[in-house]
Amino acid sequence: MQRFTLIEVKELSAMLDDPDLVLLDCSLKKTASGKEFDLNGKTISGARFFDLENTFSDAESDFPNTLPQTQDFERKARALGINTDSKLVVFDAGGIYSSPRVWWMFQVMGHKHIRVLNGGLRAWNEAGFPLAEGFKSDFKAGNFKAAFDAGSVKSFEDIELNTDAPKFTLVDARSSGRFQGIDPEPRPHLQSGSIPQSVNLPFQDVLEGGKFKPKTELYKLFEERSLLTDKLVYSCGSGLTACIIMLAGEIAAQKGIQLYDGSWTEWAELKKLKK
Repeated sequence: MQRFTLIEVKELSAMLDDPDLVLLDCSLKKTASGKEFDLNGKTISGARFFDLENTFSDAESDFPNTLPQTQDFERKARALGINTDSKLVVFDAGGIYSSPRVWWMFQVMGHKHIRVLNGGLRAWNEAGFPLAEGFKSDFKAGNFKAAFDAGSVKSFEDIELNTDAPKFTLVDARSSGRFQGIDPEPRPHLQSGSIPQSVNLPFQDVLEGGKFKPKTELYKLFEERSLLTDKLVYSCGSGLTACIIMLAGEIAAQKGIQLYDGSWTEWAELKKLKK
């Protein structure tokens, strides 16, 4: 089944009056490496704030950005006024940064009608469309029903088994320096390096000017790394930027949505790869 992937700013502007449209702003203030985004407190008119760091991460997990439990996700999505028939569009102030993570979360929870705004808030602003102060909050609770796809979430044990008897290719979205163990991790107590049998595709390589590169260029990036296989699992530092290359894989050639949610942070902690 082909998934929804991207929406361009002009297409979004033409559907703002659709009563089933729900805009989700999942902007983060800064990246794990410390890069800050200039939010200015503005968003697209009518957008609701999807709090990825605090509300939609498992507070009980030892690792950052962990997928919430199914019932918790369902309850919090309903609190945002999301229905089973909602047409979701998610965006962020980084162009393309945190929004693919939200796209993946809804896919895993069974809601397929979600698209990422290509270029995010910056592209919307640069195209001359208006920005608004504050988020929409006057909406009724929704009837969203989660249907968790457990097969798309890989555990530490799954990854460890794969290093001994490979059944899938692990694709790492971190920078080549971190992957090679040359550059430091943003979590200073952890060593950098890579999981055995993994392949590096830095998330910056699939983007240009804050947007995804054209489909033909994305296909070439996957082809060059022998990633045109149906058995891919994505990874990064904490499960966020992995979703960028995952979405690139879906745009290029429908490569699936399997993610090692704990990613390098969990792997390095449990393997005791510490400084």
